[in-house]
Amino acid sequence: MIAALFDGDKTFGELSEEVSGIAPNILAARLRALERDALISSRPYQHRPVRMRYSLTTPGRRLADAVALLAEWGSKLGGESTGLRHETCGTSLELRPWCLTCETVAEPGSEGDLVWV
Repeated sequence: MIAALFDGDKTFGELSEEVSGIAPNILAARLRALERDALISSRPYQHRPVRMRYSLTTPGRRLADAVALLAEWGSKLGGESTGLRHETCGTSLELRPWCLTCETVAEPGSEGDLVWV
């Protein structure tokens, strides 16, 4: 469900099409649970009947980043060419830790660069 919202807001119908094999009542229950957990938010785009548009919250985007990292790891481990790609040119993307203060990539294995706290 989180992955279905990576590329932007979606309606219930769009999510239903993107997440194959899920019954509408299960989809609705999962959306309510994700909203209760503050991973997604909803806002009405139609009032009669009420229809909602769903989007990732800031914590949901952080979870999306973690899911993307796991997907990248899994595709490399499996020798697949799937994973994140730059839409403009099609090149594979690599996610790296970025220091907002120094504006540099913190490379794993470099002394002093990455510290878990």
